[in-house]
Amino acid sequence: MASTQPADQMSYGGHVRALSILGLPLIGGHLAQFAIGLTDTVMLGWYGVNELAAVTLAQSFFFVWFILGSGFAFAVMPMVASAVATDDHRRIRRSTRMGLWLSVVYGVLSMPLMWYSEAILLAAGQDAQVAADAGTYLRIAGWGIFPALLVMVLKSYLAGLERTQVVLWITVMAAVVNAIVNYVLIFGHLGLPEMGLQGAALASLATQSVSVVAVVAYALWRLPEHDLLRNLQRPDWEMMREIVRHGLPIGLTTLCEVSLFSASALMMGWLGTVPLAAHGIAVSVAGLTFMAHLGLSNAATIRVGNALGRGDKAHMVRGAIVVTVASLVIAVATALVFFLAPEPLILLFLDPDDPQKPEILAIGVSLLAMAGLFQLMDGMQAIALGLLRGLLDTGVPMVMAALSYWAVGVPTSYILGFRAEMGGVGVWIGLILGLSTAGVLLLLRFWLHALRRVQTPPPGSVPPSDAMAGSA
Repeated sequence: MASTQPADQMSYGGHVRALSILGLPLIGGHLAQFAIGLTDTVMLGWYGVNELAAVTLAQSFFFVWFILGSGFAFAVMPMVASAVATDDHRRIRRSTRMGLWLSVVYGVLSMPLMWYSEAILLAAGQDAQVAADAGTYLRIAGWGIFPALLVMVLKSYLAGLERTQVVLWITVMAAVVNAIVNYVLIFGHLGLPEMGLQGAALASLATQSVSVVAVVAYALWRLPEHDLLRNLQRPDWEMMREIVRHGLPIGLTTLCEVSLFSASALMMGWLGTVPLAAHGIAVSVAGLTFMAHLGLSNAATIRVGNALGRGDKAHMVRGAIVVTVASLVIAVATALVFFLAPEPLILLFLDPDDPQKPEILAIGVSLLAMAGLFQLMDGMQAIALGLLRGLLDTGVPMVMAALSYWAVGVPTSYILGFRAEMGGVGVWIGLILGLSTAGVLLLLRFWLHALRRVQTPPPGSVPPSDAMAGSA
């Protein structure tokens, strides 16, 4: 094999252009995906505050279990990106196929939690009516974990191939379908009955189902050389172990962060329905801007994984610098918007005639100010995780995340929110400290440890992805 080292290094401007081509569709795809949940929140906010509180709680519960299972999909992305560098179609097929297998198995294990979610939420101290409504939503929407996880694996496969534009358009299509079906079923249009929460749940399930059909159809039509359905019924234990080895820590790492926000939702629920509704709005707005950092994080994973496959460390370093600076610029810009114009953002979620609007608005403004403070660190930890995943460095980052979010973030939220009687603001200060700790630790991990372990192979040597490809 000829040397895999490029004769000329890409300039920083070239990295910016490459990151834009790869990252912008990923950001758009995440925004469209986020719009699916956001549509539920907005429309149920128009429908009623109690329903808004219930769907906030239900989506937090669903997302905890979904994000743990999505670790298998996130592991597929760098493995595919690395295999692409050496044109290893077998490894691409094997990793994607076992990602699908593990997602289905995980979905089966998750369904009892969805079905009995009302009892779980009651045990967690939530209001009885809110817990009952959330349980009603999840008994329907919970089935969506199967198509949702399958879609995640196939999107990661396509993103690893740098086919990010199709990921964007499939997700946009899903968001449009979700909005239309939500409007029809929640409020009762086109001759159908008004279904409220149940309508929102059915809309989410239908949307995920349409998405998985679309992405499978594209993969089979446009990428026949990978033959993804070949031997689909046959387990590949070696590849399955490799995906579990990387995917489980990735899922647990993401779960630690998501559960930090879910724990904050539980704490806000202890403060009352109105604070929980305001929290749901603030998290939705902050989550919307976080999609930009998440898209850049995915792009970082793909570009680092591809550079690892080629053994090009210098390319990796320049790309890491560019993606970190891009995230910083976005964080500063969005923080300014949160500080300067919070009220118009919050009012998008509320019925103008809702008698509780002034109270929700007052709480929401203070929470958005806090969200502006953690934009920088939230983006930092997302980018650091993306870079580390590209190197398949997943175990130690999982420990760092667990300590940051659960040894720092959650206790601080509880102490400040309830013991110090700071309420919702105290809960959100805990979020900021947890995210800040994670951001610092993970960036240090990448720059001072993981990157230093990457060795550029001498001319004629076998790149890392070849060595990892296996013989099965």
